[in-house]
Amino acid sequence: MVMRPSEPRRAGQIGVLAAALFFAALPASAAYREEVGLAADLESGEALYREQHLMRAAPDGGLLERLVVYRCVDGTPFARKRVDYRGAAAAPAFQFEDVRSGYREGVSRAGGDARVFVDRPDAEPQQAPLPEGNLVADAGFDQWVRREWPRLTAGESVPMAFLVPSRLTSYDFKVYEVEGDEIDRAGDRRFRLRLGGLLGWIAPHIDVVYAERDQRLLRFEGLSNLRDDAGDDPLKVRIEFPEPPKAADAEAFSRLAAEPLRACRVGA
Repeated sequence: MVMRPSEPRRAGQIGVLAAALFFAALPASAAYREEVGLAADLESGEALYREQHLMRAAPDGGLLERLVVYRCVDGTPFARKRVDYRGAAAAPAFQFEDVRSGYREGVSRAGGDARVFVDRPDAEPQQAPLPEGNLVADAGFDQWVRREWPRLTAGESVPMAFLVPSRLTSYDFKVYEVEGDEIDRAGDRRFRLRLGGLLGWIAPHIDVVYAERDQRLLRFEGLSNLRDDAGDDPLKVRIEFPEPPKAADAEAFSRLAAEPLRACRVGA
């Protein structure tokens, strides 16, 4: 991905990181948990959509699956993502679909074959072998943050190769801690994600805020993995996770997985 000032839409490719950021490891005593994220326009504060997350964990507390349904402000479900961490926690298999435009992307793992794919409504489906190396993909970023927590909180700038499915490749980012702003609480840790090299000064950055006590994601600020209703420009959002995860069950997980998606208008 080459980002130039004359090509601002390409900066939206890093918005896939939005789906990469969520909450802390689950207690071993509970197999299912649910959490809700509230997304608003970063500048105006207008409510745009909400994210309903259901998680399934193994008996030892290790994360197995994440199911995310994206809803318009009236509750209509318009997009869904299913993540499977069992192949690789930091670069899990996943599939995302947005019925407003028909856009699909993800990572598939079958046996020893791992591939990244993208399906746009105005182009032929594309796929490629998953890039090799120490890769981070989608919601695996949250697992990566916990793994690198000691380095990040010690002031290091930690390199990260993040997968961008729409480009069928990964790009080098750096992640480092920055000073909190006026909406952060005492004890919160704010980390910044920026493309490496000169591109980092051109492309917009993303900030994420975690609670120091339990390493739970509290806030995301930057380009979303969702685009506007026309499917053109990435949404610039603040996503708040105001409440800790609550108990759920297998029935809720199955119901959310089967709920029909419908196109709706993102925003008020």
